[in-house]
Amino acid sequence: MNPNILAALTGVAACVIVTLIYPFVLRYAIRHNIVDNPNARKLQRTPVPVLGGVAVFTGVLPTVVATGIFLNDPKAIVVNLCSITVMLAIGVWDDRRDISATFRFFVEILVVFLMMLAAGCSIDDFHGLWGIHGVPWYVSWPLSIVAGVGIINAINLIDGVNGYSSGYGIISCFLFAVFFFHCGMVTLACLALIGAGALIPFFLHNVFGGKSKMFIGDGGTLMMGTAIAFFVANCLSSGSPTQELEENNFGLIAFTLAVLNIPVFDTLRVMSVRIARGLSPFHPDKTHLHHLFIDMGFSHSGTTTAILSMNILTVTIWFLSWKLGASIDLQTYIVVALGILNTFVFYKFMRIQAERDSRIYKAMLHLGSLTHIGHTRFWTFMREMVDRMS
Repeated sequence: MNPNILAALTGVAACVIVTLIYPFVLRYAIRHNIVDNPNARKLQRTPVPVLGGVAVFTGVLPTVVATGIFLNDPKAIVVNLCSITVMLAIGVWDDRRDISATFRFFVEILVVFLMMLAAGCSIDDFHGLWGIHGVPWYVSWPLSIVAGVGIINAINLIDGVNGYSSGYGIISCFLFAVFFFHCGMVTLACLALIGAGALIPFFLHNVFGGKSKMFIGDGGTLMMGTAIAFFVANCLSSGSPTQELEENNFGLIAFTLAVLNIPVFDTLRVMSVRIARGLSPFHPDKTHLHHLFIDMGFSHSGTTTAILSMNILTVTIWFLSWKLGASIDLQTYIVVALGILNTFVFYKFMRIQAERDSRIYKAMLHLGSLTHIGHTRFWTFMREMVDRMS
């Protein structure tokens, strides 16, 4: 079968399975009171079922297994599946029992290490950045573990408004799928499209749903983060078939940083501020970029659209810099600069404007007010449609 057709079919299959299974998971969560309760830090006002990650996994599991059998490529399939299963279980446990941050952090380190060891991939090649290619194991393994755990936590921490984490997951999985296809890595491309397809039904319920709304929970975000960390390790491993891209001046590190831009840089900003204040970097608060947009009067959908658009714009600017002949080093500097501007600079600038009640801040308040479209015909139609599906 044509690889393009196979990948499309796996994505569609995952989407259909989640659509069919979602109502059963929703009813189970309600029946057993597996809900996320509101508090001072959270933005919802009522308890919301929190097994969205389990619903997504029900679409991932059978399609991943079928893909592995069809492609006869068990290694990547088994490693990825085992890793996301463990992280889903840890996340669901955390949603139910609030396990300690130290224990969860230890499990994340262990899973990332075992995942990369079993898959035989790690960030052991800078692919021409600063003229560096292969790096020794005593550099690559600590770097891989820090990067993997960092990605997992970055995806977990952006889950603050409806549609943000799942929307980001759909976009990033699609971008990685395109990359893997271009490199002839069909199995990984299929895995990425399965992830995107499985997230689409959840995204629709999470954004538009009334009685059918669920949160993806820590189980879902940890699962997503683990999958994305796996994709990044495969992108940057010395064993990946990326030689042709390097010869075309393709900045692999710049590409991955562009895809991960806002989650990673916003997490770095938040954690650095917490540490500067003498707090734990994992101390929960309301200082993320999505909290800023909510404070400026944006709706959940408006916040999600704004932040995801900023990330897509970053990827677009990186792509144009590559096409216009920028060096690998310059591509990376551009992406890092955009990450700092999108998070550190923009957040601080808008907080200062809010304190001054400036015209710029008032303009943002007005723009935010325009994003409240929950009573429009389109929104009502979408809510009724997704609620009927549950």
